Amino acid sequence: MKFNTTQTLQQIANLLEIQFVGDPNFKITGLNEIHVVQEGEIVFVDHPKYYDKALNSKATTILINKDVACPEGKTLLISDDPFRDFNKLTKHFNPFIASKQSIADSAEIGEGTIVQPNVFIGEGVKIGKNCLIHANVTINNNCIIGDNVTIYSNTVLGSNAFYYKKRPEGFDPLVSGGRVVIEDDVDLGASCTIDRGVTGDTTIGEGTKIDNQVHVGHDTVIGKKCLIAAQTGIAGCTVIEDEVTIWGQVGVVSGLHIEKGTVLMAQTGVMKSLKKGVYFGTPQEEYRQKMREIIHLKNEVNKNKK
Repeated sequence: MKFNTTQTLQQIANLLEIQFVGDPNFKITGLNEIHVVQEGEIVFVDHPKYYDKALNSKATTILINKDVACPEGKTLLISDDPFRDFNKLTKHFNPFIASKQSIADSAEIGEGTIVQPNVFIGEGVKIGKNCLIHANVTINNNCIIGDNVTIYSNTVLGSNAFYYKKRPEGFDPLVSGGRVVIEDDVDLGASCTIDRGVTGDTTIGEGTKIDNQVHVGHDTVIGKKCLIAAQTGIAGCTVIEDEVTIWGQVGVVSGLHIEKGTVLMAQTGVMKSLKKGVYFGTPQEEYRQKMREIIHLKNEVNKNKK
């Protein structure tokens, strides 16, 4: 998430009321998650397991809960609760704006786009030309939709990420300040849910077609011309390359990378990143190998019955 105006290390520390290490005038351009953070941005870390990864990431400011040596060319923000303070920054630089009507005045809707009754379109939404938005669709704040997109009833774009920190009193949500971006010529079936990014974009690529009741988690990037069938669930921070076919009731765990042209057969559970191929089963295996195993097992069972 980029700031509208570049901040200094001193300004951020003052906002959070915490100590810092480094040049007070060090420039900060935004904040981001560790897997996509870029130079000039803040990343937070609150667990020893990830200290080294954060300190050696592209982030040039690290919001951390431990006094550590500051890497050359970087700065530190020392917090007793980086998760809390990261949320504070998101809320400050990207505050939630409540809508006062079904279609916000700030929304931009392109020529030839049809919006059916009972659609909600939030603040800062941009919709391209010749789209068809069916009844009861919800498009939350700051979502971006390209040209020639069709969205069927009851689909929700831009829900918060399913991302929580466990505390003694319960689960504390990480505030989502990112967007959903739907590129040109995408179809979204009925009752789909596409979560916004935590700090970046959840993206559905050009020409991709998604069936009914599909869930796409935060910060996931789906490529061009993919086909995704009903009741599929894709967890956050996953990258699915172009022309991937995913059949019904597939589950994909978070943080994976699936190569271009891969096919996932129905009811496959994907537990690791995949090279191009055809896969089936839970955990996933190469389709023909899995079918040979099933046939062998069936033959063994039949032998025992005799």
